[in-house]
Amino acid sequence: MRVALVSVGDEILAGDTVNTNATWLSQQLNARGTTVERVTVVPDRIADIARVVNEYHAEYDAVIVTGGLGPTHDDLTMEGIGAAFGRAVEPHKEALDWLTTHGGYSHDDLATGTAHLPVGARMFRNEVGVAPGCVIDTVYVFPGVPAEMKGMFDLVADEFSGTRRYTDEVIAAEPESALIDRMNEVQTKFGVKVGSYPGENVRIKLESEDEDAVSAAKAWLRERVTEAY
Repeated sequence: MRVALVSVGDEILAGDTVNTNATWLSQQLNARGTTVERVTVVPDRIADIARVVNEYHAEYDAVIVTGGLGPTHDDLTMEGIGAAFGRAVEPHKEALDWLTTHGGYSHDDLATGTAHLPVGARMFRNEVGVAPGCVIDTVYVFPGVPAEMKGMFDLVADEFSGTRRYTDEVIAAEPESALIDRMNEVQTKFGVKVGSYPGENVRIKLESEDEDAVSAAKAWLRERVTEAY
């Protein structure tokens, strides 16, 4: 299953907020065997949200959009999702019932737009906050507040699946450029995917659907590099 993540928010683009949602979702999805192939940040602008969602909906098995939910002036994600699918955004009875019955709100407490969703969307209750999420076809829409996003993802986590991939790593105390030949060889010899991430040392990541291949590749590599301890 191939997934694209879309984070909505001027505050992310301005550097005021760190996009921890994308990191957390990528970790959760990869652990379920789902491959995250794209992470994109778009501004709080209906046209940009609609354009990116429309493109990714056609290209990927699922799209997860986070941020921009609610009734304030810059909460435009639902309007963007509606535009991507050519659907109106209007009061959603189930969302309103949830907020008044389980959320403890009265109709008068809720700002206009709080329970508005695109026509035909399946609503996700927000058990941590207020603004509901939803899914249309294979486009999932979650709040940007991390606790709310995590709680909502847990409701639908089983809808994301794929072939499990195993990973392990070797930390090498050598320059990345000096490791190229050995990384190429371990990739060819064991059929594993190899990634290298330099820093104080070089983290060599090994990945495969075959757990034994990863273990064998790690053992082979450890015998041939200077490890950092």
